[in-house]
Amino acid sequence: MHVFVTHDSTEGKPNIAYYVRVSLKDKSLDLTAQTGNGKRFTPSQYFEQEQQPLLVMNCTFFEFVHNSNLNIVIKDGKMLSYQVHSLAGKGKDTLTYRHSFGSAIGISKKGKADIAWLYTDSLDQYPYASQQVIASFKDSTNRLAKSVMLSKGSFRKWKMNTAVGGGPVLLQNGNIQIANNEELKFAGKAIDDKHPRTAMGYTKNGDLILLVVEGRFPGKAEGATLVQEAKMLQQAGCIEAVNLDGGGSSCLLINGKPTITPSDKEGQRPVPAVFMVRAKQ
Repeated sequence: MHVFVTHDSTEGKPNIAYYVRVSLKDKSLDLTAQTGNGKRFTPSQYFEQEQQPLLVMNCTFFEFVHNSNLNIVIKDGKMLSYQVHSLAGKGKDTLTYRHSFGSAIGISKKGKADIAWLYTDSLDQYPYASQQVIASFKDSTNRLAKSVMLSKGSFRKWKMNTAVGGGPVLLQNGNIQIANNEELKFAGKAIDDKHPRTAMGYTKNGDLILLVVEGRFPGKAEGATLVQEAKMLQQAGCIEAVNLDGGGSSCLLINGKPTITPSDKEGQRPVPAVFMVRAKQ
């Protein structure tokens, strides 16, 4: 593992960012994830509960009412949480639902990384993945059925040992191609807003890149837009990359020590899932 930090300005604005480069071929490292099983914990609490891994980073989006993940989490080949595919309409669209295929990054047992758009169902052992972005759509059904998924694109079973979801995808084939509209992530001009960011990607030669960007501190670290975040990952050599939950959730611990300063005044935000790197026993 190699840790990098930059204080170089971004388009003339103050910036603080860290990224970690991990070899996917290093058999001495275990790249894994953990959920709070219906509870939220701070990254530091996960660090203590999980026997002090080398790295702990936030990952999935979540909702506060039930502390539940809105994206997939796979640990040791088993799905611990699933993608939320359907969003209820509001106002004049109260009786309609918007459906999307959210994105995730996965790592196979052989140490191969992949970013794809997923369909998950608690009745299926494995998620289904598309390597091509699929446009969201709207209808009056409150659930995205498997038959509809199969009709939308070329899906295959996605047999990953570890995976975490987020969105939108930022890089495809080394190019900045942000799938925000298809994934229904950020409305309106929010794609251009600057915030703390967390993201993951991988390089052509088999390195995993984990990025956090500090933000919401005027004059010190103002955060990044999705495009600026994508450029950072591109400059780090990523060929594919995906945005993860950011804002007050963004946090990266190395050997239990913080890197960026969380933007919440309370400090680290409790989250229902984390990505971890640990030394194999």
